[in-house]
Amino acid sequence: MAGKAKAQKKGTFLDDSPFVRVGEETKQSSNLRRHLLETIETHYKATVVAFFTSFTDPDVQINDTDAEMLEGVLSAEHTDGGKVLLMINSPGGQALAAERIVNVCRAYSKDNFEVLVPHMAKSAATMICFGSSKIHMSKTAELGPVDPQVPYWKESQKKPFWLSAEEYLRSYDNLLDRASNGKAPRIEPFIQQLNRYDARYMEKLRSIQRLSEDISIRLLKSSMMSKWNEARIKLKIEPFLSQKKKSAHGRMINYSEAASCGLKIELVDLGSPAWDAIWEFYIRADWAVSQRCGKIMETSKSALVV
Repeated sequence: MAGKAKAQKKGTFLDDSPFVRVGEETKQSSNLRRHLLETIETHYKATVVAFFTSFTDPDVQINDTDAEMLEGVLSAEHTDGGKVLLMINSPGGQALAAERIVNVCRAYSKDNFEVLVPHMAKSAATMICFGSSKIHMSKTAELGPVDPQVPYWKESQKKPFWLSAEEYLRSYDNLLDRASNGKAPRIEPFIQQLNRYDARYMEKLRSIQRLSEDISIRLLKSSMMSKWNEARIKLKIEPFLSQKKKSAHGRMINYSEAASCGLKIELVDLGSPAWDAIWEFYIRADWAVSQRCGKIMETSKSALVV
């Protein structure tokens, strides 16, 4: 009893006690990942910022607030203007937010900005990769098409599902063509279906498409494809731009296909100590954004959660 009272006087649960360790494991706190970020920083000789968003929560996506959070972190912790390595794992979000995140990373690194993809960087996350000078990824990591996705509601559903803007426009254009080409024996069925579309919304979707394409090409033109003209860049990255080309927005674009499109890829060896640290960090951080929060942004010195 005396020993127990003595322990309670000092503090029952010491920082290195099994209870605290198990509690941290259950919560997947940032303390468990900090040493992994330090290992990755040492390997890449860079300030590493991890940015993970949930793949299971559709309401969590890359947005302008993330650029503000990122600038807050870099302004406090990265004052030497050295290399910034953004480790990103996300299904995507807003194209304009991706452009702003790239701008922040470039400004604080004096254009010495690279990305690391531990598993998946899709859609707007791929666009962030376009703005880097180099993409580090393994043979199992994925990028994806950047064709815009828009919410679509059915009358019987309370929540929308996401639909490719290109696919939606293609269905509209096909109906319009069949109704106006003079070959259909009756145009009433086509007119009836066309009444479900709003021409103003169709134009908005075309603008969204142009914006996504323009941001992608400009980011590449100002970084890893600076010696190419815009027409050549657009041709080379067609698998990223067109839904029709890849058939599905979530379709994998691996390191070899990305490299064949002209992106500067540095392969991470799956048997290396660096990959061991990267993969363990991914497992822990992905669990955190899937089970406890929607989004994390952390360094070896600090952690922010949303």
